[in-house]
Amino acid sequence: MTHGTEGGGPTDRDLSRLLQNLTVESDRYAERFGAKHGLHRTDVNALALVMEAARLGDPLSPSTLARELGLSPSATTALIDRLEALGHVERTRPAGDRRRVALEVPEAAVEANRHLFTPLAIAFAQAWTGFSAEEREVVARFLKVSTETMKAVSAEAHDQARDHRSR
Repeated sequence: MTHGTEGGGPTDRDLSRLLQNLTVESDRYAERFGAKHGLHRTDVNALALVMEAARLGDPLSPSTLARELGLSPSATTALIDRLEALGHVERTRPAGDRRRVALEVPEAAVEANRHLFTPLAIAFAQAWTGFSAEEREVVARFLKVSTETMKAVSAEAHDQARDHRSR
């Protein structure tokens, strides 16, 4: 696994360790966010997924959220009920299909979350000022492929665990 790079740059192991450290710190930040707002870790993950889907203009359905989080339908309903009671999400019915339920983030929740994450965004922007456009492209590509890889390995592990349980 530890492949060297031309010019003696970081090894695969070095990059994996650094990415793991970033993940741990990100988890800690999310846990503090959750504690401040009375949210469980899964609630924070759900809120992040709902907000990202809203940002992309494609609101999540409860079933998609359940699949993304690996939760049962009843656990997902309880989670959505908690987030809705706290004002973080709303269940809506898209105009084109009144049978479908979409999860959306009310504007007040967007503002509250923006205030919480703005200090982190500002700190990141300050930390990244020394990166050239080309370096930012490499970092963006690195983060994208690393995220895609994490999702794929996680899904594979989930499928293997499910197959093992069904035997």
